[in-house]
Amino acid sequence: MSNTLVIVAHPDLSKSRINAAWIEAISNLPNVKVHQLYKEYPDFKVDVKLEQKLIEQSDSIILQFPFQWYNCPALLKQWLDDVLENGWAYGEGGHALEGKTLSIAVSTWSREKDYQVDGRYNRSMEELTSPFEVTAMRVGMHYRPGFFLNGIGDLTTEDLNENMKSYRNFILGF
Repeated sequence: MSNTLVIVAHPDLSKSRINAAWIEAISNLPNVKVHQLYKEYPDFKVDVKLEQKLIEQSDSIILQFPFQWYNCPALLKQWLDDVLENGWAYGEGGHALEGKTLSIAVSTWSREKDYQVDGRYNRSMEELTSPFEVTAMRVGMHYRPGFFLNGIGDLTTEDLNENMKSYRNFILGF
């Protein structure tokens, strides 16, 4: 198993059912580091060099977050803007991420049927999250299709327990 960095971007884990459960499911896995952005940077002042060091020590990076207005939470967007800098992630001399793997783990309130071409949003989750795949491509990373949990409002405790096992297996697959 490779060294995997799971970057969690949930604005308030104390109110999270899914992301908190996902953290619980993977926190004791060997070679997996869980890094909580909102806990680390409540003031949104990202330590770019620290973040780059964490990435450099990892083979795989998973961005874990709740879907908010068809996008990632604000701090994760800022993290991407700040950390993936020219000369480090891309551009002249920017090769730090080449060959690493990127994926996402996304939870959303809307149901799976909403994220279909003929569904409520007329778009699939893959389409709506494609900027992450393009980002990976741009910086020389491999992209692994994401892990999605839709319809969290309908999720029973039993369903969540099964999903935690699936998420754990997803992480172990890196």
